[in-house]
Amino acid sequence: MGLEALRQKILLMASRAETAVNQSVQSLVQRDFNLAVKVREDDNIIDQFEVEIDEMAIVLLTKAPLASNLRLITVAMKVSQNLERIGDEATKIAKRARDLAQEPPVKINLDINRMAAMSLKMVKDALDAFVQRDSAAARAIVPRDKEVDALNREIHNQLAQHMTENPDTIGRCLHWIVATKSLERIADHAKNIAEEVVYLCEAQDIRHTAQKT
Repeated sequence: MGLEALRQKILLMASRAETAVNQSVQSLVQRDFNLAVKVREDDNIIDQFEVEIDEMAIVLLTKAPLASNLRLITVAMKVSQNLERIGDEATKIAKRARDLAQEPPVKINLDINRMAAMSLKMVKDALDAFVQRDSAAARAIVPRDKEVDALNREIHNQLAQHMTENPDTIGRCLHWIVATKSLERIADHAKNIAEEVVYLCEAQDIRHTAQKT
């Protein structure tokens, strides 16, 4: 068991997390109760990946790795932590999808698919940057989080207006607000992964700094 095995395990975990997000959004948009339930039931698979990655990393750390490999191992643990949280957000979306599937649909056009695509593309690009150790690509991902934030605000404003005009839809609209907040949080976790990649490549911590590009 070595660094390559650790990387491969993270990629498997990432694939599961991306699938969970895709399925949760699909269940939300298509009002698919059974798929929503499946996403929630599968969350423990992603949790188990995090446990296994932590165990692999601890074994590797006991071998007194070189400084560059030490960074890789610690970053891998943080990447898996963010992937686990992405899985948690997918589960939250699925919970709202399950509840909404049992209610009449809200007649409002929301750009959920675009928001989901933006968030998932950030996740994919951050993981590609991790695998390729591409600091420049990782830095380019960080500001994209603001685009997702802006779209989230736009959707929330739409929902707020709809609730004002249609008070009977308040409960259902609140489910949508929570679901889109989870998509925004997924983008946050992708940004976190990108920032860890910069640390991996440059040994520079750019979290909480004004100049990230």
